[in-house]
Amino acid sequence: MSESDEILLLKGNEAIALAAIRYGADGYFGYPITPQSEIMETLMSEAPWNTTGMVVLQAESETASINMVYGGASCGKAVMTSSSSPGVSLMLEGVSYIAAGELPCLIINVMRGGPGLGTIQPSQADYFQAVKGGGHGDYKLITLAPASVQEMADHVVLGFDLAFKYQTPAMILTDGVIGQMMEKVVLPPYKRRRTDDEIRKQCPWATLGKPKGHKPNIITTLELDSSKMEENNLRLQRKYAQIVRDLDLYEEINCEDADYILVAFGSSARICQKAMEITRKEGLKVGLIRPITLWPYPSKIIEHYASKVKGFLTVEMNAGQMVEDVRLAVNGKTKVEFFGRLGGIIPTPNEIVDALKTKF
Repeated sequence: MSESDEILLLKGNEAIALAAIRYGADGYFGYPITPQSEIMETLMSEAPWNTTGMVVLQAESETASINMVYGGASCGKAVMTSSSSPGVSLMLEGVSYIAAGELPCLIINVMRGGPGLGTIQPSQADYFQAVKGGGHGDYKLITLAPASVQEMADHVVLGFDLAFKYQTPAMILTDGVIGQMMEKVVLPPYKRRRTDDEIRKQCPWATLGKPKGHKPNIITTLELDSSKMEENNLRLQRKYAQIVRDLDLYEEINCEDADYILVAFGSSARICQKAMEITRKEGLKVGLIRPITLWPYPSKIIEHYASKVKGFLTVEMNAGQMVEDVRLAVNGKTKVEFFGRLGGIIPTPNEIVDALKTKF
């Protein structure tokens, strides 16, 4: 941070909206649902169509909004949408189409408690939906898990950059705590929106139209020849394997001397950090690993400590989803336990401390 950086006090949802404008995003298409509605509300109040030319549109439904993203992404535009858990469920057919078309876009899920219509309180129960694909077919989403308002802004830039680098959808998987809380944040610098000519150069596959006499680009996800469809899938899997090799983002705190390690993402990681401080004062050496990329999952750092600690405690606001990836990474080398609260209940640091002492 330089002396010229302006420090603002923002909600996480507001930070996402303002960062998108500064990134030079071309369009946002969404539909209101608690606890993420401030993203669209902030974009509407900022009216970027008058300054940067960014389109901001409330669609008639989540299904419509993701298909508008599909159209914009096909043109190589930097487009995005946001919703919360049941709304994202409605988008999943379109997300699968976008992934199959190998198109870049940014999707934000500010999770709330479920299943069903559930509650408007925060949750982390959409981990499987994001990390395991969610929709139909063999596809993956680059999935980022911010744990602060600053990271909400930073991950807009990172998410768009990764989506364009790998021609694939990226998701910011956050929750109502981070979306609604207010913290100090420094927004990214302004970037000019790309011209159509610049988009054609960066995205030669884009359906922006071509000079007379040139064959137009066509994007389709339909392939009736099974052998060709298999090759399409194999191409996707090769790309996903490359992303796994390239991406491995996490935060590691006090793990070098730890006897036990907490593993948590998003708001749960913030609570775990306080629990770690409590246990350290009591003489129990506890560390924390916070995955930042949920897919690809940072398995190597967990594997690194698997033979050095007495156990891992995975803390989530769900019934136990990320714990499966921790167990895969540990591969039986030490004990892995789980503690979680469900339905919108946020665990307290003392509950985590008690769970740690009870389970080990």
